[in-house]
Amino acid sequence: MFGSGKTDLKTILTILGTRPEAVKLAPVLMELELRQRRIRSLVCVTGQHRELLDPMLAFFGIRPEFDLRVMKENQPLAGLTARLLTELDPVFEETKPDWIVVQGDTTTVMAAALAAYYRGIRMAHVEAGLRTGDKYSPFPEEINRRVAGVLADVHFAPTTRAVRNLRKEGVPAQQICLTGNTVVDALNWAILAVEKNPPPWPGDLPIPRRGRRLILVTGHRRENFGEGMEQICRALRGIAEDLPDCDLVYPVHLNPHVRGPVNRLLGGHPRIYLAKPVDYPVMVVLLNQAWLVLTDSGGIQEEAPTFGVPCLVTRKTTERPEGIRQGVAKLVGTDSRKIVAAVRRLDHDSSAYERMTAGGNPYGDGHAARRIVDWLERHP
Repeated sequence: MFGSGKTDLKTILTILGTRPEAVKLAPVLMELELRQRRIRSLVCVTGQHRELLDPMLAFFGIRPEFDLRVMKENQPLAGLTARLLTELDPVFEETKPDWIVVQGDTTTVMAAALAAYYRGIRMAHVEAGLRTGDKYSPFPEEINRRVAGVLADVHFAPTTRAVRNLRKEGVPAQQICLTGNTVVDALNWAILAVEKNPPPWPGDLPIPRRGRRLILVTGHRRENFGEGMEQICRALRGIAEDLPDCDLVYPVHLNPHVRGPVNRLLGGHPRIYLAKPVDYPVMVVLLNQAWLVLTDSGGIQEEAPTFGVPCLVTRKTTERPEGIRQGVAKLVGTDSRKIVAAVRRLDHDSSAYERMTAGGNPYGDGHAARRIVDWLERHP
């Protein structure tokens, strides 16, 4: 592998496992690379989302020194957690990092935080302080981020609300750094990259056409499995019938609890396009073209405001209330009638639609990665 032992450089080991982690940590890794005379930057990929992760690594030019490949088919969360703890420990022994950096709320984050704690290694938590207050929503992410928050040595909070959450939990002020969200850094970089080199267009997606409105849909949250997912699908079919000038594009998550009801309830409709998961550059184009977004994704809640696209959130709660408060997003839950009613209102009331497009992005200014690496460089 990389070789063990300390050097005169500060060693920072960044650990990621999923597509959203790659997106949000890419700007941090780029900033670390700019300081390679003072910092030894290493990357460990756990492979928690193998098929979705690899294109992200290629797009952002991330070349990991370690690839743990922890996923197995139908692996339960307990099994994944156990494998992560077992596989990460030798990496820590070999690299002896001064800091590990993790992002968000995945099982990779929780396990890496615990494994680092066992070895007395300091942990920096990017996107710290997000809370819903409900340990089952989102599941298991709410508990993952709380565990990481207990173990973190520095909390890089994306918003002032996240800072307040951490202070309420007793985190000392000197361990909190307000940075903004790195998703905005990544998106600004990606927009320029896509403009310079447009991505190949997938054959299962419609080519955007003049006079047609695009509704972008994503959905994969565990707490929506079952009746919630079926309600969402019924709403989407109703929206397609109500708005004949709209094309609904739904890149369907690979999880069978998502693919099953989606294909059964939405397959065959001429204006609903059920696509394979799309690469991030294609998602950037879709967001730029969209008239409306329906999603349960935290990342897309943060990305849509950059494009001035209203975002209807198909969840009961969100740990990203800043968009709701600023009026660029709206919680609609999973009740099909409420979802359809929210879309109809935006279709019929142009002023309501325009208010949701004009709020700007409350999650960051595009300089979060620099603030994060500045802090890590200043502190021993």
